[in-house]
Amino acid sequence: MPEVSNEYKLNQCASDGISSVKFGPNTSQFLLVSSWDETVRLYDIEANVMRTKYNHTHAVLDCCFYDQTHTYSAGLDHTLKTFDINTNTESVVGTHEAPVKCVEYCPDVNVIVTGSWDQTVKLWDPRTPCNAGSFSQPDKVYTMAVSGDRLIVGTAGRKVLVWDLRNMGYVQQRRDSSLKYQTRCIRSFPSKQGYVLSSIEGRVAVEYLDPSPEVQKKKYAFKCHRLKVDGIENIYPVNAIAFHNLHNTFATGGSDGFVNIWDGFNKKRLCQFHRYPTTISSLAFSKDGSVLAIASSYMFEEGEQDHPEDAIYIRRVTDQETKPK
Repeated sequence: MPEVSNEYKLNQCASDGISSVKFGPNTSQFLLVSSWDETVRLYDIEANVMRTKYNHTHAVLDCCFYDQTHTYSAGLDHTLKTFDINTNTESVVGTHEAPVKCVEYCPDVNVIVTGSWDQTVKLWDPRTPCNAGSFSQPDKVYTMAVSGDRLIVGTAGRKVLVWDLRNMGYVQQRRDSSLKYQTRCIRSFPSKQGYVLSSIEGRVAVEYLDPSPEVQKKKYAFKCHRLKVDGIENIYPVNAIAFHNLHNTFATGGSDGFVNIWDGFNKKRLCQFHRYPTTISSLAFSKDGSVLAIASSYMFEEGEQDHPEDAIYIRRVTDQETKPK
């Protein structure tokens, strides 16, 4: 892979697949990483050191910051844990009946949200911390995104549900994905107008939350993360989406090892970075949009085989790459 001056690899990387990378709430310095090696690691990316780590009993599928000193994580052990960075102590908050795929924090409602393969979403009050309700979904939860006080849930069977986190008594909207294949990732526009959804079949849909017909007319989908080899088109899953908080543009990462930056409103690709050694499994922009964390981590799409080591690249990005032209 080319040496790139605006990019470097993190030291002390996880020893197995990287499931999620998330930046701290107000920082481009601290990055939280969950892994199939059963760890959650906190990095100071400016010093390029691992500050601390803690363990689950099985693979960790997702993690998030609650504030600068507390994190949450969950995975194949069905268990939601919280960790206090200052005191280096962890505690179990609660459990699901099956593996937990998603962990998100909603600052507007001050609630931690988990989504599980047990077909529920659970809310957790971080002040106690304790369970604050369990809500049935139509199928296994694959991906979730918080948008203001709303929660967008993508499940198996290509279902998308929009919930109001202040009133979980009923579902605000039920939708089918506009893509024909399994949903892989959903992330919401910082402007809260809508969300972007990706599938396993090299496509991304740009969707709007306002159900009125004139707004719904603006939705569209496009093909991406496809490579022609000897005249045959190879189509790759789009595993990761991350939004730039200031510009409302977004990055996608695919099993082709590429990262693209898109201007969703103007239907344009702004740039493509060089190819990474293997699958892009997760992406995260820092709050100020100056840094993009890129997890290059084989997701066993082709089964057991020799593959490049799991790595996280920290890339300083410029307005030239991320700002609508």
